[in-house]
Amino acid sequence: MLRRCTGALLAVALLICCMACGQTETGSAQSREEDDKIRIGMSFDSFVIERWQRDRDIFVSVAKELGAEVNVQNANGDIEEQKKQIDYFIQKGMDVIVIVCIDSDALKESVKKAKAEGIRIVAYDRLIKDADIDLYISFDNSMVGTMMGQALVDAGIAGGNVLMLGGSPTDSNVPLVEDAFRKVMRDNDVTIVDSAHAEGWRAELAAAYIYDHSAELTDIDAIMCGNDDLATQTIRALAENRMAGDILVVGQDADLAACQRIVEGTQVMTVYKPVERLATRAAQASVALARGEDLSAEDVTMLENGSHEIPYIGLEPISVDRDNIDEVIIGSGFHLKEDVYLNVPEKMPQ
Repeated sequence: MLRRCTGALLAVALLICCMACGQTETGSAQSREEDDKIRIGMSFDSFVIERWQRDRDIFVSVAKELGAEVNVQNANGDIEEQKKQIDYFIQKGMDVIVIVCIDSDALKESVKKAKAEGIRIVAYDRLIKDADIDLYISFDNSMVGTMMGQALVDAGIAGGNVLMLGGSPTDSNVPLVEDAFRKVMRDNDVTIVDSAHAEGWRAELAAAYIYDHSAELTDIDAIMCGNDDLATQTIRALAENRMAGDILVVGQDADLAACQRIVEGTQVMTVYKPVERLATRAAQASVALARGEDLSAEDVTMLENGSHEIPYIGLEPISVDRDNIDEVIIGSGFHLKEDVYLNVPEKMPQ
């Protein structure tokens, strides 16, 4: 009897031991798998601009397919908050930090701290100046400005007057867009009567400018808006002055509201930037950097950011007006036909 009990106890002990070993091995495997997973921190300026949510979703989805996990943070337009987020990512030991910067001149020390810890840095859509970043990926912003200007020229602005309502002056893309736009205006004898900027891309500031200068609008033939969000507020203010459609307006980002205005006739054009291409390419490059792979490819060139020569990927934007909106915007699936033509269903193509 005693032998049978002893044998049973030994069997139970062996079973428990095996189970514990199995659990330990499984736990160790899971731990190794988690340690091997690529971790990417992503800090956005804010999600005020419509397109950023689309950028985020595509980037996270592609990165996940490539075996990476992404921690997304929203700085809500606060540069000090963005610095704290970068510090947090450094403490968490991220492999790569992707930054949609608020102020192009304010993050060089944050980048320096991250690089000291062996973390790779990707400047997404907006350049970070004077910093040793591993990649800057964006659209050709000079081309954006040229497209805006050319659209106004094609609409008959030559020899006329234009107002510029630009975006945040701390956004490195803004001067690139505006310099190219100004060149087109100079080449076509267009007078820029004034230039103003919306701090932090706050679109209500564009509307405030229109309200404050409503008496002067009779001398304006066109308004260049830094993006479609600014254009939305500008055109609403023009509508209150019964001038929507009389003054030519251009913008960028191909927001749904802008596409609706193009088919309605109150906005001349927008610049479509295929964010799915940008976000996908950025996710691919970020994972490659995390793996220590070489970024050299046909689409990678070198660019000066003030103090460093950095890898740069520049994608081409597309000018969108009434003539090609069905093909470019609806045909690509960026917006649905019924949404674009929501307010003018009688003009919707069959």
